[in-house]
Amino acid sequence: MGNEAVSTPNLSFGRAEEPGHGTPYARYVRLEELHALQHPRSKVPAELSFIITTQVMELLFDLLLHEWALAQQALREDDLPAALAALRRGTHVQDVLVGSWDLLATMTPQEFGAFREVLGEASGFQSSAFLRLEFLLGNKSDHLLRMYEEVPGTYQELAGALRAPSLYDDVLALLARRGLAVPCEPSAQRHRPSPQVEAGWRQVYRDPALADLVGLGEALLDTAERVTRWRQRHYSSVKRTMGDKPGTGGSSGLSWLKRSAEQDVFPELWTVRNEL
Repeated sequence: MGNEAVSTPNLSFGRAEEPGHGTPYARYVRLEELHALQHPRSKVPAELSFIITTQVMELLFDLLLHEWALAQQALREDDLPAALAALRRGTHVQDVLVGSWDLLATMTPQEFGAFREVLGEASGFQSSAFLRLEFLLGNKSDHLLRMYEEVPGTYQELAGALRAPSLYDDVLALLARRGLAVPCEPSAQRHRPSPQVEAGWRQVYRDPALADLVGLGEALLDTAERVTRWRQRHYSSVKRTMGDKPGTGGSSGLSWLKRSAEQDVFPELWTVRNEL
């Protein structure tokens, strides 16, 4: 199949003929704009599924950022119920994100290979929303900002997120305010497992006076487990669709995804379980 640009399929379900008109629903969710965002560059049918699924993932990234930001603010205000509610809502978003791989996982190497060329150097690793999620999880690395050096606005936003407290930093700050001897200074570096943090969580799980913080630990584990599911699903989908070929953005592809899937988020919450 050729890779020349073609007209997009008609996705204008109930689209208004003129901007500003149509049903209240269409205006509220901006249907006209939403259904005009898909522009396949090839004649390969699977490309439309790839585009729409990727766009849905990006919207869900934004929603997850919203919920985690609300959780951070609640933690800073010592409002544990509000923080837990935001984290729970976030886990539902994560479940949909993990399930979204079902739309791409069965794409054959022949189908993906038929339109892969039109992607050029485009890669999901270049998603600024996804990078902000990684920074919020404590997976920080300043070299990841280099791809945005020619996009000043996005670069400054991400640089700010790199320096800002992660979600876990705000959790540890709450633990410190509750009298636990845990380091809680925000860092622009990747979070590394800490014996002091593990000892703090051990005290949380063993001290009845800190029982409300156990719920926080379990909510964070729910979040962390879903991050691992996402990474594992990403890894298996790529392995099935394109094997061990280099990624479109120049990454090492499958080997990078495998290493990522093996890294625990909020590691002390996992290792402390060895002693509980």
